[in-house]
Amino acid sequence: MHQNIELERKFRPEIEGLRIIAALLVAVYHIWLGRISGGVDVFFVISGFLITTSIISGYNRTGNFKFFPYITNLVKRLLPSVIVVLLMIILLSTFLLPRSIIDKTFKEFIASLLYYQNWQLAFSNTDYLDREQMSTPLEHFWAMSIQGQFYLVWFIVFTLVFIILKRKIEWNGKRLINTVLGFIFLASLSYSIYLTDINQPWAYFDVSTRVWEFSLGGLLAVNLSRISLPSLLGDIIGWLGLVGLFLTGIIFDVSTMFPGYIALWPMLCAVFILVSGNMETKFGVKNFLGNRWMRKAGGMAFGLYLWHWVLLSFYQYHNEGTPTLFAGAIIILLSFVLSWVVTVFVERPIRIMPTGVRPLGLIVVGVVMNFALLFSLYYYYSSGTSDIDGEYITEDYPGAVAIKEDLDLEAHEPIPSFSQVQDDLADVYEDELVQSRNGSSLKIGEYGVTENHDYTVALVGSSYSAHYLGALQQFSEEMDIKILTLLQVGSWFSADHEPGPKKEWNDNAMAYLDENKQKIDLVIASADIGSLKYPKPPEGMVEQLNKIGDDIGLPVMAIRGNRRFGFNIPEYLDQYGYEATKEKMLTLEPLSDTPPWDRVEYKSPKIHYVDYNEYFKVDGEYEPIIGNILIYFDGGHINNTYSQSLGPILKDDVIELLETN
Repeated sequence: MHQNIELERKFRPEIEGLRIIAALLVAVYHIWLGRISGGVDVFFVISGFLITTSIISGYNRTGNFKFFPYITNLVKRLLPSVIVVLLMIILLSTFLLPRSIIDKTFKEFIASLLYYQNWQLAFSNTDYLDREQMSTPLEHFWAMSIQGQFYLVWFIVFTLVFIILKRKIEWNGKRLINTVLGFIFLASLSYSIYLTDINQPWAYFDVSTRVWEFSLGGLLAVNLSRISLPSLLGDIIGWLGLVGLFLTGIIFDVSTMFPGYIALWPMLCAVFILVSGNMETKFGVKNFLGNRWMRKAGGMAFGLYLWHWVLLSFYQYHNEGTPTLFAGAIIILLSFVLSWVVTVFVERPIRIMPTGVRPLGLIVVGVVMNFALLFSLYYYYSSGTSDIDGEYITEDYPGAVAIKEDLDLEAHEPIPSFSQVQDDLADVYEDELVQSRNGSSLKIGEYGVTENHDYTVALVGSSYSAHYLGALQQFSEEMDIKILTLLQVGSWFSADHEPGPKKEWNDNAMAYLDENKQKIDLVIASADIGSLKYPKPPEGMVEQLNKIGDDIGLPVMAIRGNRRFGFNIPEYLDQYGYEATKEKMLTLEPLSDTPPWDRVEYKSPKIHYVDYNEYFKVDGEYEPIIGNILIYFDGGHINNTYSQSLGPILKDDVIELLETN
């Protein structure tokens, strides 16, 4: 015997209309505005509403809530379209995917198929060195992953609720569900506000910061029928909710402000629309959202969401800038067509199959096909890529030495390849010896000759110091040099940080240099920032380097910052070719010929300023490739292969400073 939980279950046509509005907003904002609309948050509310209604209704009908039927029905509803979309992505990728993001796409494909794409993006989007990398055609699967994880959370929640109700038959089931969902709502919202404030890029993809949105949908499912308003007020809030939903992405920068308390805006808009739907009025928003055509379009909303980003991504890989009105309309129209085809011929037939081996077998076959094609694609790309170390031949690939020795070279396919360049980083990254911007402890790396060495050089500062490690390693063994690394990404080496991890790390680094000054012969650090925004070094950077020279007493080789371009150079090369990339680089105003350190009032006598920007130019113009080697792995950081080619250039300056100080 079980307790029936009071629940009004009726078809709400406005939900179908709300689904297609949310999907269209996502597509329109992505295609023409380059922004995020908040429509996904509305999807989460609707999902919470529908799954809660389904779970409670099933329990009222059967008195049971079992995992296999629950998960099977979800798999039948969610995976068929996903499998087809992923298959299409693999096929298009074979011909249209830029090689520079093949590795990223490979990882995200697996994450999307196994429903952990949100965590994959959480890790990559909080990685300072990944910030400028282009999006894959799979990025939008983060929302699907959160939805899938939420369904598992909801199974656990309602399993516990139903166990309690069977043991405590006298308890009010509806009150218990409201209590549980209300607690989840408040706890998740509170955590969302907290985490968004301290680490928004991570919070955006964390399922625990999104559960409150689903919980709100669940609370609406349980209580919506009891909410009654005067007809006029219902009409007003319904239309206000729809207009507010349209404006969400314009009023708020969703990508940097959500999912904290600001996300209550689209949530309340959705609540207003659903509450308004309780009233049967002539001019209510329900009549618009619930009409025949909106209901039909609502059935295509899931497919529109899945397809639009895929088509937009492949379009943008080969067409720079915002799509035209016509191109964007074609993307949306084609998304509808593909959604209809998949719904009619794949999704619907599988969904109506009785629960059993056959539908699951078909889905398993689709998953296996996806993995088979994926690994074939990855092999296709990787088989044509040579190992960097094996291909690095000074005669044909001199890199910066071509400038130093004024070489006239025959052009070769540049190295590293586009598929390798994003991973062609200094050894400290692979060795995990670089501190994040949110960490304050030192991670000391040791390279070169670590025992019985003649000199010790400390490479200190940010990622713009780290990329010179490869150059130092080229002559460290020859000159018996030990290289120490003290590096923190996403942070200037400066005495002027606000209290927090960056300041603590900088203080710890300075303390380490002071405590070990008898063992260190030379400090190498970035002297300034290679940006037109900073015609002279920030005062905190000047103060920090002066402290090393004056207070600690160590000589400093201060390297002028190389130019930061603000766009991912190897990806642009991959997409549009050398001439277009060179032209884009030339449209940017060059750095001043006057060294930034000539503009500071005081420079310690221990600071020795060096400028290597000439090794990034040919005939005074910045180049993406020099000496048959790609220079950058993003919009300003030097890749390790080009850094290695700078070894002979840095060697002369380093040895001179070591021998004279």
